[in-house]
Amino acid sequence: MRHKPPHPTQTAAGLADRAPASQPPPSPAQQTARWPTPPAPLALLLGLLTASPDLATPACAADTFVADAAERARIEQAVPARALAKPTRPRRLLIFTLNVGYGGHPSIAHANEAFTLMGRKTGAFATVVTNNPAVFDRESLSRFDAVFFNNTVGNCFTNVSWRENLLAFVAAGGGLMGVHGTSVAFTRWPGAIEDWPEFGLLLGARGAAHKESDERVWIRLDDPDHPLNRVFGGEGFEYRDEFFRFGAPYSRQRVRVLLSIDPARTDLQAGQARGQVLRPDNDYALAWVRSYGRGRVFYSTIAHNPRVFWDARMLAFYLGAAQFVLGDLPAPTTPSGRLTPAARAQETLGWRLGLEAGGPHRPTLFEQLDRAAALGLCHVASSGDQQVGAEIRKPVGPWLTDDELRLVRRKLDEAGLRLLTYQPAEWPQDESARRRLFEFGRMLGIETFIAAPPPDALPHVEQLCELYDIRLALGGDAPQVGRAYRHPRDILAACAGRGRHIGALGDLAVWRQAGVNPRQAARTLKHRLLVVRLPTGEQSAPDAGRNTTRPSGDIEDFLLELQRLHVQPTMFTVRQAADPNSATPGLPPAAEQFNRLSLKLTR
Repeated sequence: MRHKPPHPTQTAAGLADRAPASQPPPSPAQQTARWPTPPAPLALLLGLLTASPDLATPACAADTFVADAAERARIEQAVPARALAKPTRPRRLLIFTLNVGYGGHPSIAHANEAFTLMGRKTGAFATVVTNNPAVFDRESLSRFDAVFFNNTVGNCFTNVSWRENLLAFVAAGGGLMGVHGTSVAFTRWPGAIEDWPEFGLLLGARGAAHKESDERVWIRLDDPDHPLNRVFGGEGFEYRDEFFRFGAPYSRQRVRVLLSIDPARTDLQAGQARGQVLRPDNDYALAWVRSYGRGRVFYSTIAHNPRVFWDARMLAFYLGAAQFVLGDLPAPTTPSGRLTPAARAQETLGWRLGLEAGGPHRPTLFEQLDRAAALGLCHVASSGDQQVGAEIRKPVGPWLTDDELRLVRRKLDEAGLRLLTYQPAEWPQDESARRRLFEFGRMLGIETFIAAPPPDALPHVEQLCELYDIRLALGGDAPQVGRAYRHPRDILAACAGRGRHIGALGDLAVWRQAGVNPRQAARTLKHRLLVVRLPTGEQSAPDAGRNTTRPSGDIEDFLLELQRLHVQPTMFTVRQAADPNSATPGLPPAAEQFNRLSLKLTR
């Protein structure tokens, strides 16, 4: 990546904050509160703001980005005519363009032009383009559905609160998109000296080693049927650009690779190397997606040359990427290294399998993360009576400090895992404690709480669920639940007249003790079934004895009914206790059975 003179539209004056004058970024002094304060989900905040006439119009005219009229016309001609997915509501994409210590790529202006035109022509989104880092103030950032770091080389900003706001924004359900030089954003340039390792984890890789700016490679579709790759028609292709090679933290155990260099059809020895361009594993990923909490991340290195942004095929690819990070184009993010046949079957079904700690030797959360990653799982559940780990000798919960939450989030991300559900040890009695619980859930990207609040508390609880967009599965461990939420018909009665955020925990072991047929329970609860706790291995293993034959069949009938009803719970969990005699225990029998049945249901 050679240093280039600044493009006219990339100077500080040329890229002054392009947000509407009526919506200036808030003062950097407003950085003391945790995200979000006041507690409101992105969906609610954005739903209010998209009614603003100022934000309904793109931030500036497209002809202010690319000075050359012929190039501008080529971009306009190549822009897709239609969105790949219908937006569920008006969307706002923040395009951030700041380079620090580097002159900037000329393609920045062309990307600004292309994305602004794509959003306007397809109706998929509106853009705000800025190089003002104050836009990452908490209040300002909440106006957007996703952030696009457009070739941002260098240490964009060092403000700790702004950095934390970005991480919390994505973890809480926002989107992040990066291209080319974004892989060395938040490094001290020149030299790409690391200054914020968490951003590299968030993005999925670090590094900028490359060959010539017009290197010829054969691009392989690693996942031809992936929604973002369908624009390529199932065929790889030859391409010229400046292709970065990446180092840690890049791993196929953490990202879902979409495009990569095909070593069999590319001369990897040709050209002059700038940095370490050869990998021993021959893994040269070019584009990928991943999850971070509830958020969606996309990166592609194919964005060095301006001509990329008048290539109709690449613009269709980037339109899909934009709609993915904005939240309108569903796309799987299971890391490539964990894509077993069973995992692909569960993607088809819309089901997710996760590990829950249990038993007398309950592991810490950090031990559980290591175990889940070793087993090839992508999701975990936690509870308020589980210790965090040796580094943090506290139970998991809203009492964790900002620094401790940051460490938990980093451990999850390093392991390539998501924490989907959380069961408080006790339901908070006062309103401030309940709000802290829900804020804790948003900070870690939790989708569903499992709890048994008093029935008369449900109206207020439902308000918090809607405000934070976190669901509540009524139920829990038997001593906590009592009789209020043990039977599906009791939970259904408690849910009467309530919205989609209130539902049920389906604990198959509890149902069995109560004489409840799982298939009938599925018919009773339907989409109210938010979390499913599969039986322990002793209860579900097909070879555990004669008395388990029917329960095993009950589970198959139950899953078949869920498939028929198109029920997609937040997660199916399997419990595993710590085994002092084994550092790497195998997959619990319930998980093995779930995998087998997932494959059977999708054949």
